[in-house]
Amino acid sequence: MKIAVVGGGINGLSSGWQLALAGHDVSLFERDGLMQATSQASSKLLHGGLRYLEQGEFRLVREALQERRWWLKKAPQLTRRLPILYPLYNTSRRARWQLKIGLWLYDTFAGRKGIGRHRWLTAAQALRCSPQLNSEGLTGAYLFFDGQMDDKKLGLWMAQQCTKAGVHIFEHSPVQQVTTDGKVLLSSGWQQFDRVVNVAGPWSQQLLQQSDLPQQPLDLVRGSHLLLPPISRYGHMLEVPGEARIVFVLPYQGKTLLGTTEVRQQLDEPIVCSDAERDYLLGVYNHYFLPARQHDAVLADFAGVRPLLGGTANASKASREYQLNWQGQLLTVSGGKWTTARALGQQVAAQIQQLG
Repeated sequence: MKIAVVGGGINGLSSGWQLALAGHDVSLFERDGLMQATSQASSKLLHGGLRYLEQGEFRLVREALQERRWWLKKAPQLTRRLPILYPLYNTSRRARWQLKIGLWLYDTFAGRKGIGRHRWLTAAQALRCSPQLNSEGLTGAYLFFDGQMDDKKLGLWMAQQCTKAGVHIFEHSPVQQVTTDGKVLLSSGWQQFDRVVNVAGPWSQQLLQQSDLPQQPLDLVRGSHLLLPPISRYGHMLEVPGEARIVFVLPYQGKTLLGTTEVRQQLDEPIVCSDAERDYLLGVYNHYFLPARQHDAVLADFAGVRPLLGGTANASKASREYQLNWQGQLLTVSGGKWTTARALGQQVAAQIQQLG
């Protein structure tokens, strides 16, 4: 079949690749450059999502851990295994036994081909791993492992797989409208396809709106990150003081990556890290590390918008699952997370196959 894919982020590229592998004639349209928006503004983790176990998203975590293994195996030059500490203090919201159960599940879901099992470290051992951790009230830390990536380069690697499989990629080619009978409106006019896959991420519903088609509710949530000077070769998964949220402090390309935030975003407003987000992230960092860092220590910042499935007042509890919705010959993909992009693409190809 002749198929149009709208969107050149990681989910669009993965969908295009899987469709081409299934024998379809695929054209992928991206309004800017590939991997220019949400997909290059991630926390740079290939992970199952340990915190999603709290929300009962066992299917998602199991799938993400399987996909983590695939990425690490297929693109070792752009990925690596990262040791991560989850420090526990007298004031921590989560008890040691709760974390133990969660990490046991995490290791179990990863299976025998996991990348390392968790273990408990005493406070002294944790401080040897991360000397700048605040030692006051520290009772110890769990050590576990996840994957880390260069998200933009890994996405461009996926674009290479698309090209090898025969996908025709058109950058700087915004799709203005789509129809339920397979038409796509470009600046050059209408083009006809057998199927259209709308994988435009945060802009997927905007495209439906421009096309006078029903939309799915999405939570558009901005996630901001800061880059600071390096402190440790270990990553850190940290509870935000007074909240259930988690923030990561990770080594990344010779710097420290600190993030993320969750702030609802309008697409007609600039997608940038606000001063309030900087204050918030530095406040978390300074709670856990010495010496404290001020605004002048921030080397850079970046922000992206995550299109999460709607229906919850608390953005941090919004599902990272994905949904596929048909309207005639038009398939719209909503939600999803970076690590599960290939699995999402496989589901897209399977849906196309089922409906013929």
